[in-house]
Amino acid sequence: MNGTLNKVMLIGHLGDEVKIHYFEGGNCIGRFPLATNEIYINKQTNEKITSTEWHNLVVRNKAAEICEKYLSKGDKIYIEGRIKSRQWQGEDGTTKYTTEIQVTEFTFLTTKKELDNNNRQPVAAGSEPAKTPAYDVPSVPAPEDDLPF
Repeated sequence: MNGTLNKVMLIGHLGDEVKIHYFEGGNCIGRFPLATNEIYINKQTNEKITSTEWHNLVVRNKAAEICEKYLSKGDKIYIEGRIKSRQWQGEDGTTKYTTEIQVTEFTFLTTKKELDNNNRQPVAAGSEPAKTPAYDVPSVPAPEDDLPF
């Protein structure tokens, strides 16, 4: 294969609200953490173990504004993007590093705001609740656990 590929696909829950920062010229950037979980059974103790991985997500411009408007902590989202590492100088002069997921596509799977609109609040005449496109993500059964620990 001659080319390379930097592609990430994640389904997870927001760990915090979307934080958005506006720049001169109208551009903006939104950041939020996403948690993905892996659940397995420890064969020796028969204990159910949940391992959580945290991902730093970055969305830009219109996508950032949409995420800020509709997403809340705990909402489930499907994202596609690419991994990007960056570094900067901290206030104390030390070099800091981070790895982020630059989101290129996303689909809301569940949002608290959408559930609130559909279950509790009547929709005013002439308006309709915000709808997010459904993405048919196939359910993949968990593989048999044959981890040695």
